[in-house]
Amino acid sequence: MECEFPTINSNKQEIKEIFYITKTIAVVGLSPDESKASHRVAKYLQEQGFKIVPIYPKEETILGEKVYRSLLEIPFQIDMVDIFRKPKELDNVANLCIERGDIKVFWAQKGIVNNEAAKKANNAGMRVVQNMCTMVEHRALS
Repeated sequence: MECEFPTINSNKQEIKEIFYITKTIAVVGLSPDESKASHRVAKYLQEQGFKIVPIYPKEETILGEKVYRSLLEIPFQIDMVDIFRKPKELDNVANLCIERGDIKVFWAQKGIVNNEAAKKANNAGMRVVQNMCTMVEHRALS
């Protein structure tokens, strides 16, 4: 597997603005397993007042929230997509975000970079963050 360096990424000021405008976060790959990073990060964000929307292939609820199988199933506004999937999956996630048309932020978690998907999301008007943890970045603002 080839590792990429993010060529499209938001700076610290943009990240501050992202958290200011974000109310609802769809977490793609939110595991029900409390030991997994996706669960810990989503729980932290939920505790900070963000509405969390789990995207996961199984389960009915995670962190007390209804689980959806796809971004396209969510019947309300999503501000940010926080992605815990392999880099090759980001192309599909970017396509779904573009199809929805209402997502403002495309965020790929620590260790996840896909510059083609990032470019696609950015060209569609989304702010893009790659290879950064939402929990770590949010905590740094406090």
